Amino acid sequence: MRHLQIKHITTYQYEQSVTLLPHKLLLRPREGHDIRIESSELDIFPAHQLQWQRDVYDNAVALASFTEPGNCLSISSRILLQHLDSQPLNFLVADYAVSYPFQYDAAECIDLMPYLSPLFKQDQPVLDAWLRQFWYAGQRVETYLLLDWINKAIATGFTYQQREEPGVQTPATTLGRQAGSCRDFATLFIEACHYLGLAARFVSGYLFSSTLIAGQGATHAWSEVYLPGAGWKGFDSTSGQVVGNDHIAVAVNRHPESVPPISGSFIADLPQSPVMSVAVEVSLYP
Repeated sequence: MRHLQIKHITTYQYEQSVTLLPHKLLLRPREGHDIRIESSELDIFPAHQLQWQRDVYDNAVALASFTEPGNCLSISSRILLQHLDSQPLNFLVADYAVSYPFQYDAAECIDLMPYLSPLFKQDQPVLDAWLRQFWYAGQRVETYLLLDWINKAIATGFTYQQREEPGVQTPATTLGRQAGSCRDFATLFIEACHYLGLAARFVSGYLFSSTLIAGQGATHAWSEVYLPGAGWKGFDSTSGQVVGNDHIAVAVNRHPESVPPISGSFIADLPQSPVMSVAVEVSLYP
């Protein structure tokens, strides 16, 4: 078991006072058998009303509605949690899904359909050419090995780049550039799974790394694939690893552009370009 503390502070500085419209916050980790939240603090300025809800993916969503204008928006989250997933490879796939290709159970297919549909249909010819190095029609291969090959090929064959631009690159763009951010790599992996008929979804959250300076951490993105018998299993195409207790999932979604940590808008008398600053720390605590 690992005890982690997450601090996430975001500020927006405006050139003049603005009217803040409701903001959606995805900052609280997804609790389950592997993650237990011990305490959670959320401080927001200026004055506001806060409403918690669950979205269709069962993500915890905080909706902040502001009751006064301001020239600065500050959102500070501090969470203490227990992470219990110390053996990420300790899972068994159902017998019928051990080897690929396989067909999902008909009853599960109904619920999995949104996670099977391609997001970038125009990129399928490029994906087909790239995926032939891992699998060809008529071949039988262990399902986990196939996923592991693809995951590691992205991590070792592509250059990681931080990108501040919103949104994600298309899979064809990432393949063409041989480079991208964590969310670009996750998007490529997810779309490769879709092409192969495997249910996959996007995950946003936090990453703890013992190789970083103590107290540091980062927001991160990876993928989950639905494997019968094992459930949703995480694959990090930035590191090439199966997701374990250094990954803290906050939100999942069918589409990689739908779960930013903070989203919202404002009304101003004159056009403005607010200055945003973000500080994230993920650390061990006793």
